[in-house]
Amino acid sequence: MQTNPSSETGFQNSPVLITGAAAGIGLAVAQMFAARGARLLLVDRDEKIAEIAAGLGAGHRALQLDVREDDCGSRAVQAALEAFGRLDILINNVGIGPLAPAEDYPLDLWDATLSINLRAAFLFAKAAAAPMLEQGYGRIVNMSSQAATIGIEGHVAYCTSKAGILGMTRCMALEWGKRGITVNALSPTVTETELGLMSWGGQKGVETRAAIPVGRFAKPEEVAEAVLYLASPQAAMVSGANLAIDGGYTIR
Repeated sequence: MQTNPSSETGFQNSPVLITGAAAGIGLAVAQMFAARGARLLLVDRDEKIAEIAAGLGAGHRALQLDVREDDCGSRAVQAALEAFGRLDILINNVGIGPLAPAEDYPLDLWDATLSINLRAAFLFAKAAAAPMLEQGYGRIVNMSSQAATIGIEGHVAYCTSKAGILGMTRCMALEWGKRGITVNALSPTVTETELGLMSWGGQKGVETRAAIPVGRFAKPEEVAEAVLYLASPQAAMVSGANLAIDGGYTIR
């Protein structure tokens, strides 16, 4: 039987683990969960993650770690269980996107991208599934990208890693759905974070915005709202899905 302590209208006291929470989409997600009463464990390699957790209010926790480590998922989940007694929601958000032409793509950047974007997401989801399966309830949201379904020049490792997220999401949703866990993915277009605007500035940004039917990039808060929906009790019948937040870009 599924048991969920959060209210029907929010996330009061719901324990949530968010990776890559120090900036951008991850920070926007953390802020929205905190505003709705969730209890957060924020994970990032940036040392300012503790300050961010404290700034969101009393009771939130932070864990500074490198998600390339083999025990990253188990360490984070254990920290959440020690702090909150259970774990209801995992947001797999951490990611990088170093760019280079495919014929010249350095192997070390390929390995780092796949390790941080895909391998870490698997390790966190695998670790989180254990307590979620035991309690009969869980929500896992994996951050993919429009790059999972289209080709983008210079993004060979990033596109590969985000396509892998979709395959992983479907398999986990299939295996864990009958035991109370939903697993879904989100695929944003370029988002107006510091990193996104840096990578898609100037004329390149102008042309890319023009190619998006709604004529602009996504805002971090728009992506965060979708994350909260997929993590909510109201999304109980949504599992194995990939929600595009791309202004219609990938329907062309």
